[in-house]
Amino acid sequence: MTHGSTALLTDMYELTMIEATLETGAAERRCVFEVFNRRLPLGRRYAVVAGIGRVLEDLERFRFGDAEISWLRERGVVGARTLEYLADYRFGGSILAYGEGECFFPGSPVMTVEGTFAEAVVLETMILSILNHDSAVAAAASRMTVAAHGRPCLEMGARRTHEWAAVAAARATAVAGFSGTSDLEAARRYGLRPIGTAAHSFTLLHDDEEAAFAAQVEALGPGTTLLVDTYDVEVGVERAVAAARAAGGELGAVRLDSGDLVAQAFTVRKQLDDLGATSTKITVTSDLDEYAIASLNAAPVDSYGVGTKVVTGSGHPTAELVYKLVERENSAGEMESVQKESTSKKSVGGKKFAGRVLERGVAAEEVTVLTHDAEAARAKLAELGARQLQVEVVRDGVVNAEHVGPEAVQAAAARHVASRAELPHPAWRLSEGDVAIPTRHITLEG
Repeated sequence: MTHGSTALLTDMYELTMIEATLETGAAERRCVFEVFNRRLPLGRRYAVVAGIGRVLEDLERFRFGDAEISWLRERGVVGARTLEYLADYRFGGSILAYGEGECFFPGSPVMTVEGTFAEAVVLETMILSILNHDSAVAAAASRMTVAAHGRPCLEMGARRTHEWAAVAAARATAVAGFSGTSDLEAARRYGLRPIGTAAHSFTLLHDDEEAAFAAQVEALGPGTTLLVDTYDVEVGVERAVAAARAAGGELGAVRLDSGDLVAQAFTVRKQLDDLGATSTKITVTSDLDEYAIASLNAAPVDSYGVGTKVVTGSGHPTAELVYKLVERENSAGEMESVQKESTSKKSVGGKKFAGRVLERGVAAEEVTVLTHDAEAARAKLAELGARQLQVEVVRDGVVNAEHVGPEAVQAAAARHVASRAELPHPAWRLSEGDVAIPTRHITLEG
């Protein structure tokens, strides 16, 4: 989220590995790294890809300028030869990724980075820090929009996380279907709808509640949302409706931020209707998560404002993604599969091309074809009737601009709706259960 170089958003071991491999010549070996997870967070049935566009933004600024090189030299992090390499660093490889907004599962090759060892390994921390955070937020947001059953969810978590994490989180919630954010930098940067009116402090500032409501309506119009639970909710609703009518219109909405939200929603809806304010909507806030939203399904609530729980992944602040070498050039100049053999952290070697098999429009399995031959892999996926999941986001170091910026967020949001709609219905449940669909790996010979 910084405006300068992103090159030091990097763990030191990435640079020391470059130093060692420059000495042996292995730094220039062609390699394939993949981003995937081995399991979903406990209780989750699907995950959501988010952050692809932010990775591409940071990749374009991943340069070791004079300031970064000087600092590395002064600290003795690496030697002169490595500093010379880093000063000229430009990623010249290619990146395949799941379309942002796609659902994914254990073993899904969410991102595939291909290049020399040195140019690819140095991107590990930057890529994982973005995708782990954004995908965790998006997964939580997706569950919340499922629980909301079409009622708008609004992101209000900027005060509950790091200031730049808030911007990233707002973007990730938009990918997963949230319809607005309180964070103005996120709204400006990614073309999101800014939302928000007033806090309890605004009401407490004035001599009485009537004066506070009158001031807000005068400034923002009768269509504004008035916070009615600073004092007595019933009296607050009556004053809010009166303030809007005094200005010549009907009140847009009231906001409830405390107490028994289900009971209050029914009581307030009846009061509004009795007052003739049938068009006035009710929005609720107050530490909501997907379970609280689900509990409000039967209540006459029109929208939900969500803060802490969504920006922290609703209990799962990381998507548990890893970045592993799966293929490398050997001493004979041939590409060969490699994998970690540790029992608890075993990986599946080989470059993978992914597709999703549908049966009568419903996802039945995730298929990955292991081969370095892209044409053969795509032919196999087509033979299986699988929808291809990966798109080329970087070719020969050049970022595909259609995956960056506000339009990319809108496209990702639409993609997520379609991807989630393909999943079998049990995947939408909030209760703990199995992963929505299995993943099958197919190895092509040759």
